[in-house]
Amino acid sequence: MNKVLKNSWALFLGMGFLMMAYGFQGSLLGVRAVQEDFSLTSTGFMMSGYFVGYFIGAATIPNVISRVGHIRVFAAFASLASLVILVHSILINPLIWFLLRVLTGISMVCIYTVAESWLNDRSSNKNRGSVLSIYMVILYGSMGIGMFLLNFSSPQNFQPFILVSVITSAALIPILLTKKKPPTFKKIKAMNLRDLYDASPFGMVSSLFYGTIQSALFTLLAVYSTSMNFTILEISIVTFLLAISGSVAQFPIGKISDIYDRRKVIVYSTFGAAIFAIIAILVSRQMYLPAGLATSKTWFYIFFILFSFCSLPMFSLILAHTNDYISKDKFVAAGAGLQFAFGLGAISGPFLCSIFMDVIGPNGFFVFLFIFHAVIGVFGIYRMKVRKTVDNPDSQFVAMPQTITPAGIELNPQTEPIQDPNPVIETDQDLNIAQTISSNENDDYISGDSIKDEK
Repeated sequence: MNKVLKNSWALFLGMGFLMMAYGFQGSLLGVRAVQEDFSLTSTGFMMSGYFVGYFIGAATIPNVISRVGHIRVFAAFASLASLVILVHSILINPLIWFLLRVLTGISMVCIYTVAESWLNDRSSNKNRGSVLSIYMVILYGSMGIGMFLLNFSSPQNFQPFILVSVITSAALIPILLTKKKPPTFKKIKAMNLRDLYDASPFGMVSSLFYGTIQSALFTLLAVYSTSMNFTILEISIVTFLLAISGSVAQFPIGKISDIYDRRKVIVYSTFGAAIFAIIAILVSRQMYLPAGLATSKTWFYIFFILFSFCSLPMFSLILAHTNDYISKDKFVAAGAGLQFAFGLGAISGPFLCSIFMDVIGPNGFFVFLFIFHAVIGVFGIYRMKVRKTVDNPDSQFVAMPQTITPAGIELNPQTEPIQDPNPVIETDQDLNIAQTISSNENDDYISGDSIKDEK
């Protein structure tokens, strides 16, 4: 573990800053949209821009990295993300914010891909499980901390936008100062949706619907809270609870899924989330009223934590379930295919959920979550009737953040072995060859990036 931290501390620190800014930004834009009297439909449309950009970036970034290298891509898109948030505070319009969110989505998926492929390069078969665990803790923990920064200043001021930009820019410093040479990027092929459906119909369909749930949950929770007259501190608390409870839930639910039928665990989890979504509506009662008249939010927090506990581990469960029905050499390709399906669903999530909220009221947020979780559960019951459970000894549950890219999925200890980044050199002849290679690489290394493409 100490070796992992020593070799990758710069990446972990940089990603910590970025996720802090990302968590802060999502809550900030949701609250500001309500304060600017954006309609709920406009707000949902605007927030969905992030996932449009994420989808576009995921398809194009491998070619960009292959051409210009990891460090240049990371620096360029982190700078773009830092610039874009400042423009939000100047041009306040739903359509403009949608376009800016597209740019943010492109930037973030590029950053994720660079960081995760770099972590893969620094990992070996012995420690990549530890690397993935640390990475997950940093992502969720930093996101939760960032949500509390909403109390820094009123969202109607420009200072919070500047703070997001400053934190994003600070993430560049440890990454750009690292001395280790960037890895050679391996472009990962994804399974097309037809092949993925043939391998695991439940995996593909549930990933599609779960993308719809996840995108709406993370982008519109602050909008829901603001509409329910939560204070800025209360909004910070509820968004923090979402990130942290989902992270904590990954391991116990994952362990259960390795012991029992994984499809049953998914079905129980999704129906549990659906039930707690309805209970959250019932306990919300009059909590939107002004202070002194409002009912207590304590029970709402409790049932929202239970909802998050059931809902957030589902992507990892779906990935593990899909791996139950394929060979080990296809794990990464299947993960990339599930991310593609997840992204398709995520694009529509905020917009569809905002329509529910516009028609029903703020609690349309939880009605939306209830319906889509229930749909996953019903389809899971149907699939259990038409297909028997398969025991694949190569497949185990591995906790994965929802933002992980196909490059990050390679960190899964159950995927095909990767080369040890620090191989043991056994002979004097091997040592001389390694020293010669190292010397040649250093000659070709300029400002942290390879000049292999400059021919």
